[in-house]
Amino acid sequence: MLKQIDHIGIAVKNLEETIKLYKNIMGLELIEQEEVESQKVKVAKFDINGVHIEFLEPTAPDSPIAKFIEKKGEGLHHIAYMTDNINKELENLKSKGIKLINEESFDGASGVKVAFVHPKSSIVLTELVGKGE
Repeated sequence: MLKQIDHIGIAVKNLEETIKLYKNIMGLELIEQEEVESQKVKVAKFDINGVHIEFLEPTAPDSPIAKFIEKKGEGLHHIAYMTDNINKELENLKSKGIKLINEESFDGASGVKVAFVHPKSSIVLTELVGKGE
């Protein structure tokens, strides 16, 4: 069961410039910055009154974010939803005919398990975030 929105993912070409804009000019709180090697991205996560915005910069030309920017430009990439049990949620969605990009969860940013639902089944690319029990 989806519990709440975990974050909104936005693809950007230059993470440092984005950080300057959102931290120094717009005054949002930068709560985390890391590189997720498995996804070939650098991530900066901001908080605005409990809502997290995650900016993603590709670290390689073959990363999913680089391909997204090349095809669609910078902008909204995905919406992530928190779930209590990501593997159970993946099984549930698959049993209902939902097309998954990942049938098993993997390690994502912030030390949580993640998996993606195909946008053909969910209108916008959807990320599930949670424990992999």
